[in-house]
Amino acid sequence: MKSCLLDTDILSLFFRNHPQVVHSCNLYLQEYRQLSFSLITHYEILSGLKHRDAQKQLDKFLEFSRLNQILLLTEESVTTSAKIYADLRKKGTPLDDIDLLIAGVAIANNLVLITHNQKHFSKIEGLELEDWTL
Repeated sequence: MKSCLLDTDILSLFFRNHPQVVHSCNLYLQEYRQLSFSLITHYEILSGLKHRDAQKQLDKFLEFSRLNQILLLTEESVTTSAKIYADLRKKGTPLDDIDLLIAGVAIANNLVLITHNQKHFSKIEGLELEDWTL
C-alpha cells in the first residue's frame, strides 16, 4: 500500500464512523504509524466544527490531529497547485483553490489522495486517487 493523504470528505466520514472508511484507515494504520492530511483539510474541519459550536467533536479532532500527520503547504506544493490551476484553466475545467492546494500537497509529497470526490480530482494529471468509501 502506498502512502496516502486523506481528503476532507474522507476524514469527515471517518469521524462519522463510515464502516468502509474506518476499516480502510485501520488497514492503513497496520502498515503506517499515522494517517496524513493537509493543513487545508485541518482548516476545513476545524472551521466547520467551530461554526457548529461542536466542542466535544472539536476536542476529539484536535487530539486526533496531534496523533497524526498534518502536511503543511510548501513552496513545492504551492507551485504544483499553481501549475494544476493553469492547466485546468486552459482546458476550461477549473477547480476551487482548496481542492487545488490539497492536490498540490499530495503530488508534491508523492502521495495517493484518498477522496470520495473523484469527479473533481480526476481532472488533475499525475494525481493518483483512491476512494475508501467503496
